[in-house]
Amino acid sequence: MGTRTTDTTATDTTTPEAEAPDKTTPEAKAPDATASDTTSKDATDADDATAPDDAAATYVMEGLPEEDAPRPAAGVAAGAGAVVAAGLGLASVTGTWLGTLMAERQTLLGQIKLQTGKTTDQIAAVYGTPWHTTALVNGVVAVLGMLVAAVTLTRARATWARALAWGGLALGVLGLVIAAGMYLDLFAAMPSMPSTPQPGGPPMGH
Repeated sequence: MGTRTTDTTATDTTTPEAEAPDKTTPEAKAPDATASDTTSKDATDADDATAPDDAAATYVMEGLPEEDAPRPAAGVAAGAGAVVAAGLGLASVTGTWLGTLMAERQTLLGQIKLQTGKTTDQIAAVYGTPWHTTALVNGVVAVLGMLVAAVTLTRARATWARALAWGGLALGVLGLVIAAGMYLDLFAAMPSMPSTPQPGGPPMGH
């Protein structure tokens, strides 16, 4: 009988000890869930933090300081300036509608002066003055194109905008040279009327 009592007591005593780990199981799972949430949040924060670093790295690879990185509005303005500079430079070489209009106006004024007797130089009134007016207008357009190109080059950061601005500057210089040559009659001399023989002069062929 004594032996049976001892076995029963030992069995009853060890049963609560064996069930102890089952009670602690939910408590052990809680830290795992918290650690998973923390890891996901840290990963999201790390992705958000690396976004500005990627942009900064792009500017550094292009040789630009991070603080001087162009803003979207500045980039659009620089691109528009480059297009305008190229357009003005090309117009100074090929001519403009304004130059043609001013030349026609000067031609009309020259004809009026001839009819009213205010001038006797028909070539200068009908041809010379309109020619020089066209050259003057083209020269002004060339200077404007060069100024716009110079301002754009100081602000543009995009490669295509700088290339377009350089092209506009080159065309502006070329247009200015052509306009100066036209105004100074370097490419062709001003036409002149042939001298008429005086009455009573020697007959032709002598």
